[in-house]
Amino acid sequence: MSKERAKRRAVREAERERLAAIRARREARATRRRELRGRITAALPKPMRVARQGGYLARRRRAQNAVMATLWFLIQVLAWILLDTWMARLAVFGVSLLLIPVLVTVFFDRRS
Repeated sequence: MSKERAKRRAVREAERERLAAIRARREARATRRRELRGRITAALPKPMRVARQGGYLARRRRAQNAVMATLWFLIQVLAWILLDTWMARLAVFGVSLLLIPVLVTVFFDRRS
């Protein structure tokens, strides 16, 4: 009976050692990977965060730009759906690009 227990204990210990070796290899690999990633990120330039202005005028300007971009996009989608020829689509594209500054001035200019 004690020989069987000794064999089972030896099998359990061998399994435990095998699992410990696998765990040690994984941890060593993870450590090497972290070190390599650290060396690579240390060599790369750090991205600089550009702070957005948060005042009322800046928020209003961003909202106006978003409105104009959305309208321009919708016009392009409608032109794509409703017009069949490429020349007409390109004409709508070109005219809409030329009209953006005019529309911004007419609708959003606060100087007058």
